[in-house]
Amino acid sequence: MLLQVLGTAAGGGLPQWNCACPGCAGARTHPHRRRRHASLALRADEGRWYLVNATPDIGDQIEDSHALRPGPGPRESPVAGVILTDAELDHTLGIARLREADGFDVLATRPVRDALLGPLRLGEVLAPYTRIEWRELSREAEVLVKGGTVEIDAVPVSAKRPRYAVGTGTDEPTWVVALRLRETSTGRSLLYAPALAGWTDDFQDAVEQADFVILDGTFWDDDEPVRTGISARTATGMGHLPIAGPNGTARRLAGLGARCLYTHLNNTNPLVDPDAPQHTLLGEWGLEAAADRMVIEL
Repeated sequence: MLLQVLGTAAGGGLPQWNCACPGCAGARTHPHRRRRHASLALRADEGRWYLVNATPDIGDQIEDSHALRPGPGPRESPVAGVILTDAELDHTLGIARLREADGFDVLATRPVRDALLGPLRLGEVLAPYTRIEWRELSREAEVLVKGGTVEIDAVPVSAKRPRYAVGTGTDEPTWVVALRLRETSTGRSLLYAPALAGWTDDFQDAVEQADFVILDGTFWDDDEPVRTGISARTATGMGHLPIAGPNGTARRLAGLGARCLYTHLNNTNPLVDPDAPQHTLLGEWGLEAAADRMVIEL
């Protein structure tokens, strides 16, 4: 199984267009600190790839990856579809950028699909341009990506809806899911959870069974959003478990046999500075921050 990390930033990217916080200012001064919105590319087969979440940066992310660029035909693209973890705008707006395709797949849970087709009206908007085949992700069954040997199943994470979908649907834990990607020929697996509001028993089992874990690293500690002035809510109040602290995810990941990386870093997170001492702490715990353009082979 081969994956490429297309981005590792939370909503807004790094730098965020309207933000002058130290993280964003540092990224403007030092371009190597820039991060695009969190996303992966999964190779289903030779010349056939699926994007895990479709971000506002999708065009640049495709151009930055030689394997995702079009060719050899003038309109022949290796991008076969999108796999979604949730219905948030920073994970779905890129779908509209794929309107020039003849057609593509979107794999999503039922609440996510209903939000995109309902309040966001994505189906109506794109129908005159392209064909989308919607395929359902569920907690009961694994889905095989077309043309490949990778199975995917959804591990429920939370019932957090995007703001545009508040008041719609039912309170189901599949509004936000972690994705378990498993190579059928080897049995090796990767767990991808860029948004994590709680740590359930099912999620603990999924972490313990994975060979590679990429986890929500939006905020370093719970008070970060309040301390930096970006919100009146804590990290957990915003639906993201922090990395450090008594309720942090680092203590749960430390000591696992799997390699564990953090992604979806907010611009206020000290980890966006490569010289921050928090990187040393992560190293002592056997953990690390993911980087844009990383290649992962399992």
